[in-house]
Amino acid sequence: MAYTGDVTPGGPSDVRELGPATLRKMSVSDMHNNVYLLTCTATGEQLMVDAADDPDRCLALVAEGTGRLDHLVTTHQHWDHVRALEDVARATGARTYAGEDDADALPLAPDVRLRQGDTLRVGELELDVVHLRGHTPGSVALAWRAPDGVTHLFTGDTLFPGGVGNTKNEGQDFDALYGDVTERIFGVYDDQTWFYPGHGGDSTLGAERPHLDEWRERGW
Repeated sequence: MAYTGDVTPGGPSDVRELGPATLRKMSVSDMHNNVYLLTCTATGEQLMVDAADDPDRCLALVAEGTGRLDHLVTTHQHWDHVRALEDVARATGARTYAGEDDADALPLAPDVRLRQGDTLRVGELELDVVHLRGHTPGSVALAWRAPDGVTHLFTGDTLFPGGVGNTKNEGQDFDALYGDVTERIFGVYDDQTWFYPGHGGDSTLGAERPHLDEWRERGW
């Protein structure tokens, strides 16, 4: 069946074949957190984005791929995105990564602290790191450009279909997040870019771009 990106907690993963990469998406917990597994088809190296909850299910997702986990990225420090981090890292020996300004708040200190402009290699795949402030100080997104020219972007809780991430709590800043998302995401990547958020369904930048002024005016 064709990939839709529609997954439910406890349900099967959705698989998307992208030539040199295979993407798997699943949902865990009552928060409907998305967990992503990106596999380099040439080397078998794998990267997980957000070991959010249910370590057994996360490890089963690894096994659906090549059975190894080389890289484990946490998009941001919020509790619902890190509940399986320690268990999955311990079980797999994966190298761990998080944004520099969120790293000290995680239950497991990352091996690598990510900054704007860094790159991360997964076998023959190269992903760009985008630092997006406002939801948390150190939130990061990951961007991989496929050979067909389409960029695949993992945004954590910074960008969703319909708006940027939550900025209503203490320490969060809508202007900062909106500014970074418009400059570092919409200002860099084209309308074909497909993005994969931390909860819920996917979208494209082309579908969301016409609404940027609306988001700014409403302030969320």
